[in-house]
Amino acid sequence: MRAPRPELLRGQAVVITGAASGIGRALAQRLSRQGCPVAIADVDEAGLAVTARSLTSPTLSRILDVRSASDVAVFADDVGRWRPGSLGAVFNNAGVAVNATVVDADAEDDKWLYDINFHGVVNGTRAFLPLLLDQGYGAVVNTSSVYGLVAVRYHSAYCASKFAVRGYTEALRDELRGSGVRSVTVHPGGIKTNIANTARVRSDPSGRGRSQAQMAREFDAAAMTTPERAARIIQRGVEKGKSRILVGPDAFLVDVLARITPTRAADALAALDSKLSAASKKEIVR
Repeated sequence: MRAPRPELLRGQAVVITGAASGIGRALAQRLSRQGCPVAIADVDEAGLAVTARSLTSPTLSRILDVRSASDVAVFADDVGRWRPGSLGAVFNNAGVAVNATVVDADAEDDKWLYDINFHGVVNGTRAFLPLLLDQGYGAVVNTSSVYGLVAVRYHSAYCASKFAVRGYTEALRDELRGSGVRSVTVHPGGIKTNIANTARVRSDPSGRGRSQAQMAREFDAAAMTTPERAARIIQRGVEKGKSRILVGPDAFLVDVLARITPTRAADALAALDSKLSAASKKEIVR
């Protein structure tokens, strides 16, 4: 007999990639406080160690490059032996960014991004899905972005990867009907994380001569949501059975624009971005 799907994640084991900082760390900390055994993974060894030290529940920590399907499969085997039959959710959360115009984009930078943002999600899903199906419950929770709803300039590779995550996760959702396992897409808006600091930027794609540090400061000043609030929204969305989770007020705005004016949404976002950029510069000066 299939085990019933738990409505709450509390006490259930969870897997989180990209756990060395940002949303991944906040999710790990939040769920650990609620008694969830937490399996965390990231390529950032130092950051992952900081996260691990902050957790209070049983923890399995692995240095992991999600680009490697074989390494992710080994991680899944380890988790299966560590907490057999009790996996509440797998959060495929690892992600990176590249800022460039299409004409100036570096092919290696784009491949690096695709391999982490999309193929990392695929690797995590394929590795852990058999465990969830054997249980008959649980959730695969894949992080897309608001840029998986609307495409914007200077982020062609990032948008492509996040649209791919969205399509992949929605197709999986249909395949899983009746299995007891759910497929969930997360669309965060601007979150105050390290993604802008770790992005690959060879030059300011807008032509304004900003350094990467300047662009990262502007992003952080304009971001509307903390990782802790994002973690709370994501957990509640998963527990409510949502198939799509919008994170932050800007995510809801983008979603509305994508629905009512899909061909002009990017223009509206560009105007909004100019206002936010101006506001963030004032904030930075202060």
